[in-house]
Formats: sequence, structure tokens, C-alpha cells
Amino acid sequence: MTILNLEDQKPFTTSDGSTIRSILDAANAPVRNQSLAEASLPVAGATQRHYHRKSEEFYFILTGTAEMEVDGEQRQVGPGDAILIPPGSWHQISAITDLRFLCCCAPPYSHADTFFE
Repeated sequence: MTILNLEDQKPFTTSDGSTIRSILDAANAPVRNQSLAEASLPVAGATQRHYHRKSEEFYFILTGTAEMEVDGEQRQVGPGDAILIPPGSWHQISAITDLRFLCCCAPPYSHADTFFE
């Protein structure tokens, strides 16, 4: 059984500009098919618009509000909202208030699978 606590995970900045803490991924557990991380953005912060060729991604908003864009469609999101980002979909999240959200990727997140404009 693998149990890891979020508070024990060191934050780092991804290639899209968000600060994340891996909760479970191949770097800290025997994970093969997915990854789970907590991401945060400060007020007015945004990820760089990007897509993942292989990974399907879910965002789940924990706290704060943001403008979410997926393939040109924009919506405001907040606590309790889950967003599906299909593989190959351009996306960006822009914080309206301090933002914390979960990111789940399958296959697991990889810098090499992140592409920018």
C-alpha cells in the first residue's frame, strides 16, 4: 500500500508556469498509468496556453475562481468544478482569485508531452 501526504511533497514549477506538488506519480510511487498533483496560481496568474499530445487531463477546483479556456471555449470555474481536457486540446487557466486545484493526467504528466504555441 502506498500512502503519501500532500504536505510532504515539495512544490516545483511546471513548464506551463503553475506551481505544483505531486501527490502520486512515477517520481514518488509505483504509479504506471496516471498522475495526481495539486496546482496553485496567485491572483492574476495564468498557465501558459498549451496542450498534451498523449495525456487526458482533469482539473478539479478546490479553492478560488478562474477563467478556464479549452480549445477557444472560455468559462468561469470555481470550487467543486471538474474540467475535462482531452488529449490534443489547447488549454489555459487564469486565476481571478488565489487558486488551488487538482490535476489528474493519464498517462502521467510529462514535461516532454507539453507543447506550447
